[in-house]
Amino acid sequence: MALSRSMRTCLHSGRLALLAILVSGGIVLQILACALYNNWWPMLTVLMYLILPMPLIFFLGSDTSSMMSNGGDGWVNFTKFLTGASIVGSIAIPSILKHAGVIGWGALTMELSSFVVFGVAILWFIQMNSDGEYSSVF
Repeated sequence: MALSRSMRTCLHSGRLALLAILVSGGIVLQILACALYNNWWPMLTVLMYLILPMPLIFFLGSDTSSMMSNGGDGWVNFTKFLTGASIVGSIAIPSILKHAGVIGWGALTMELSSFVVFGVAILWFIQMNSDGEYSSVF
């Protein structure tokens, strides 16, 4: 049985709302990791979150199919490298801060939880964008 147009619109709106809640939850975890322990050094991870989409925006546009392929020209490979470096930096910065004794276990756990929440939101957005209904977002 096919869903009516209004029901499909409602389901798509629900997906977008859940995606927004995920991103908001990641931001809250990021801020709580700093505020609860009165130590704002974990906010360095925000730099990586800001840098993460830049290679994709500058070099690939909205073409996610070339990002998932093995081949590609130099710019595609450079974009993959910068994206991977940003992802590693998002995990490495809190880990290095913990190793140096700047932050505690609680802040590290909240930082890494924030990374996982943001990662799930990004992967879900890419999956939604590949469905075709959201391809006009970019």
